[in-house]
Amino acid sequence: MFYLSFSTISIVLYFVMLIGIGIYAMKKSTANNNEYLLGGRNVSPKVTALSAGASDMSGWMLMGLPGAAYVSGLNSIWLALGLVIGAYVNYQIVAPKLRVFTEVADDSLTIPEFLSKRFALNKGGVRLIASLVIIVFFTVYTASGLVAGGKLFESAFGLHYSWGVIATVSVVVAYTILGGFLAVSLSDFIQGVIMLIALVAVPLATYMQFDQAQMMQFTESMSFSFSNMEFIAALSLMTWGLGYFGQPHIIVRFMAIDSHKNLPRAKTIGLTWMTISIIGAVVTGLVGAAFIANSKQTINDPETIFIFLSQFLFHPFIAGWLLAAILAAIMSTISSQLLVSSSSLVEDIYKAYSRTAPSANKLLMTSRVCVLVVAVVASLIALDNNNSVLNLVSNAWAGFGAAFGPLVLFSLWWKKLTHAGAIAGVVTGCVTVLIWAYVPLLANGQTLSSLFYELLPGFIASSTAIVVVSLNSQKPATQAISWFEETSKKLVKA
Repeated sequence: MFYLSFSTISIVLYFVMLIGIGIYAMKKSTANNNEYLLGGRNVSPKVTALSAGASDMSGWMLMGLPGAAYVSGLNSIWLALGLVIGAYVNYQIVAPKLRVFTEVADDSLTIPEFLSKRFALNKGGVRLIASLVIIVFFTVYTASGLVAGGKLFESAFGLHYSWGVIATVSVVVAYTILGGFLAVSLSDFIQGVIMLIALVAVPLATYMQFDQAQMMQFTESMSFSFSNMEFIAALSLMTWGLGYFGQPHIIVRFMAIDSHKNLPRAKTIGLTWMTISIIGAVVTGLVGAAFIANSKQTINDPETIFIFLSQFLFHPFIAGWLLAAILAAIMSTISSQLLVSSSSLVEDIYKAYSRTAPSANKLLMTSRVCVLVVAVVASLIALDNNNSVLNLVSNAWAGFGAAFGPLVLFSLWWKKLTHAGAIAGVVTGCVTVLIWAYVPLLANGQTLSSLFYELLPGFIASSTAIVVVSLNSQKPATQAISWFEETSKKLVKA
């Protein structure tokens, strides 16, 4: 009883803080859709870094990844390594150009808008197709976060799963609708700090519960030789890193930073945070499995190991804030996804295809309404509590990575890219992932994803389609090529 009371107080205080951030941001930076969707391109490096990291990691950082490490042991390190490498390369080759290119491209507020204006078009087919892919995949991605929220409230507080989903989505929608991008970024910064502390404290406290013999046994169990590892399985996990180039909710952070010259500082902060956090998540699963075995305890769902350890080892009030770290991870990603989905609905569909130009106030109001609509649809999907957090995230991550990753890279680095090639890349990547992940093509009725993660095949297919179609279709408009060359020169000089 006391545990529930203390923990509830911690969670309520956390919710109040988030609503307060939403109110502050509403007064500070929601004068128009530019501020509401992109913070007026005036976000600091440290907020950019932690916002990108927190929105990236989501509930799978404290539930999905520890659960994977709990089940598969040290093999999960390949997933972590692939993500760190992918994030580093993303900062190196995507961030600077995307920040400059999107601003020069008529101050594009969304990835689909930039992709269209990259070809000197306002309503190019790639803009509509890309926006539809974003809306569909982000609805599923958002649902994965709500599944994590429902599991948290069910496991930690005994609250019915459905009410946990409702509680999670209600708070996220509230501060996102109120304060837009600035509220999301500021809350992400605070949530990133909470996540970092939790992912250091929980595995360390768990390890300290072991006696000397248990410590030695745990250390010995962590050794492995490459000869015993399946190369294909390791490569499959590492290819998660390819997904970074095509995640709209992450790369939009690069578009919002106050200057591309501050990106190196953001990279240092972001990668340091990410490395410590992701190691902490893996170690949580590893020491958690050892602790359960040594203490004769049991858990029903490996993805709740962080929750179990927080409740078992810490004072109720502290445990409440550790549980808030899970909510932080969940909410930071959900809010980002809701905002990006809303931006595509409003900027890339409603505004682009309206017969008359909507007023600034109407666009702002429509953006807020769209946040609510996407949240409701995602909540309906999330009400099925049999969904796995990691499975839902992996499907959406692969979908974005294959559909947008190659296209973003080619749009920033290859002047011969054509509009037809861009459309072919998005469609081919998306379709390849869906077939690979959902169509039972193997003799035993399983999908190809049971052999290898669908992201790499989708990424290769998309890249191939972009190159082949671009080289065999009408050349880009002279205006588009000139714009690309001039913008690239400006970036080099800067």
